Amino acid sequence: MTTTGPAALLARLTSPGAPAFAVLHRRTPRLAPDTVEVLLGTVGSHDTLADLPVRTGLPADGPRHDLLALVPYRQIRERGFEVHDDATPLQALAVEEQYAFPLADLLAALPQQPVRLEGGGFDIDDEEYAGIVRRVIEDEIGNGEGANFVIRRDFRARLDGFTTGTALTLLRRLLEQERGAYWTFLVHTGDRVLVGASPEVHVRQSGGTVVMNPISGTYRYPAGGSDLDSLLAFLHDPKELEELTMVVDEELKMMCTVGDLGGQVLGPRLKEMAHLAHTEYELRGRTSLDVREVLKETMFAATVTGSPVQNATRVIKRYEHGGRGYYSGALALIGRGASGGQQLDSPICIRTADVDPATGELVVRVGATLVRHSDPYSEVAETHAKAAGVLAAIGARPGPARSGGTVDGGGGAAGGGARRLADDHRVQAALDARRAGLAPFWLRMQQPAAPVEGPHTLVVDGEDTFTSMLSHLLGSLGHRVTVLRYDTPGLRALAAAHRGPLVLGPGPGDPADPADPKMALLRPIAADALAAARSGSRGAPLLAVCLSHQLIAHQLGLPLVRKGVPYQGAQESIDLFGTRRTVGFYSTFTARCTDAEAARLALDSVELSRDPLTGDVHALRGPGFATLQFHPESVLTREGVDIVAGLLRAGAGVATG
Repeated sequence: MTTTGPAALLARLTSPGAPAFAVLHRRTPRLAPDTVEVLLGTVGSHDTLADLPVRTGLPADGPRHDLLALVPYRQIRERGFEVHDDATPLQALAVEEQYAFPLADLLAALPQQPVRLEGGGFDIDDEEYAGIVRRVIEDEIGNGEGANFVIRRDFRARLDGFTTGTALTLLRRLLEQERGAYWTFLVHTGDRVLVGASPEVHVRQSGGTVVMNPISGTYRYPAGGSDLDSLLAFLHDPKELEELTMVVDEELKMMCTVGDLGGQVLGPRLKEMAHLAHTEYELRGRTSLDVREVLKETMFAATVTGSPVQNATRVIKRYEHGGRGYYSGALALIGRGASGGQQLDSPICIRTADVDPATGELVVRVGATLVRHSDPYSEVAETHAKAAGVLAAIGARPGPARSGGTVDGGGGAAGGGARRLADDHRVQAALDARRAGLAPFWLRMQQPAAPVEGPHTLVVDGEDTFTSMLSHLLGSLGHRVTVLRYDTPGLRALAAAHRGPLVLGPGPGDPADPADPKMALLRPIAADALAAARSGSRGAPLLAVCLSHQLIAHQLGLPLVRKGVPYQGAQESIDLFGTRRTVGFYSTFTARCTDAEAARLALDSVELSRDPLTGDVHALRGPGFATLQFHPESVLTREGVDIVAGLLRAGAGVATG
């Protein structure tokens, strides 16, 4: 660090020939409150995350930042997922100089130039976007393609006479007006400017601890300012509750991959911002992975893509026109601690203006999380509210009443002192009630099981990484787990030859679709496994979940039907073989059983758990096998560990979907 003051530094950055730079206001545990960092350096482009030039060894002058990466959405193709490839580059600012200033000092030095916006509007109008919402609910969620999806639209305009001073003015306005953001930032690479206020951690890593921060559920402040009654109604809204728990499940899938040394769920909490509030959880785990591998395995959050993520990328490609740029990607600040350990701080790139400095062309991309209960026009309003923070700073949209998300008044990053809505005991009680419905297994710090010679369990992944949570759950029971995708070459023979427990996992899609290539691969595997289990030749239990449960049920002669209302992220109380259980469903299709069919199966020693009114089959068990329509590994299933352990002890495996 040097004694360079903020005014002199900003004068340098606004002069001809200025270097690439970033100005960051981060709310991170290891940084003093109300500190702003300024990073200067050179920018390079890279093909893959593994190519990022991460440094090792002890830093010379204590903890330091080495690299600020701009990770575009298209980078998710590294995981084999589908994208509109818009050629947005993976760029990295190699940090050569870094400075830290008190926020008040930097604000005093930031310019206050006039901002002139020409034109301006969404590329997709409100009616067209509402129509997209309807189609996604009916054609995607309604056909079992996933639990929730995020579809974006873009606000486009031009900033007249755009300069670096204009960009710094926008940053100043965001720092003054927006509060509660995780990062408020300006990044200027020379040929691109990103300025925004992101509320959400993508992933944070330090000293082997990795943190994720799923945020979902949006409370839009009323025109007259927020009030407790409308907030409490929001907190008790089933749609908002389901939306958040679905993304928690989805990000837990990632945490179970990168948090290979254990983890837990903390929260929920209320995140209050200037124009709206969100509900959020924190996922915290221990990892042995390199920061670049953590970034790769967490591309990208369900809060900005959907669930399951791989199928969500296909839906996004079908319904969005063109690529996403950096929207829903991430910024990634990579460095080293005093002991040389890797450090990573990465926000999701949302609530951000993406500007071409040569022309002043600007785009602000926003999206809404679409679930089975979504109202199209409420989702339209949500996109307006999400864009409001950035657009109000630009001057393109008026902001709401300044009471914001406080009881007694608002305040931006430089303000404060007002009592937060979250401090009210009724709000805390509503948040506590949400936590009470979750699985205790995920609410306590999970540690890897002590090495034991437990059973070797094969898990078949039906294209839903819920299997990573299943693996974590099985590992806690002492199993040694191998996961193979449904399209692994030779999988049918491998599954037939496997002598340990076999778990056939969940996945999206219509189990009765004769043209689905995935079902064509999974059906014979399920049929072989069921036949071997019933004949006793397997010698170890078979367990099938959700999609695989449906395939097993079909093998047993039960019809598969589409549910009248999809059960995506639905928590229900059911009778499971004589015991009342609270469980989580992610299903659009179900097996259905009449009394006559139940009697037929009973003659073959097959027992059912089913809805007494509809006949929808919740579970099946028989000699050597068991199946579950719900997800025992979900945070919504309160006693999932006990359910799986009991079925396996009884010699019955489980199939999930």
